Amino acid sequence: MADSRHLMFDHPDDEPVLVLDEDQAWQLLERTSHGRLVVVPGGRVEIFPFNFAVQDRTLVMRTAPGNKLAGMVINESVVVEADGILEDQAWSVVLRGQAQLLESDAEVARAEELNLKPWVPTMKDHYVRIVPEEVSGRHFAFGEHPEREY
Repeated sequence: MADSRHLMFDHPDDEPVLVLDEDQAWQLLERTSHGRLVVVPGGRVEIFPFNFAVQDRTLVMRTAPGNKLAGMVINESVVVEADGILEDQAWSVVLRGQAQLLESDAEVARAEELNLKPWVPTMKDHYVRIVPEEVSGRHFAFGEHPEREY
């Protein structure tokens, strides 16, 4: 997997914040494997750290039965946030989409091609694909705090 440290973006007029286009946001998502998943089962917001892989501009994750999986089954609308913080720059990508539990043998076999490993050695036999509806992102160039002009 490529390292997001080697991906630089040009900031016009040395602006510290760059609004990313969708292709740039996907470039960053393809270079990371972790983020936070937000689900809203029954009106209560839940957030989980998780790891994922990108496949055809969707995110694929593995999970076990529990609150995360139940939250996605109850309300398929999810939000994912992934970011990176480096010495001289940072970035953040937000993806809003629909979670789909992969149930057919063909869907699961395709997900298994990603060789996605759980962070902890527990059984995580359920694959979920998050299909994006909206992807946005920002890239931040660090620097000195500007002096206030009076």
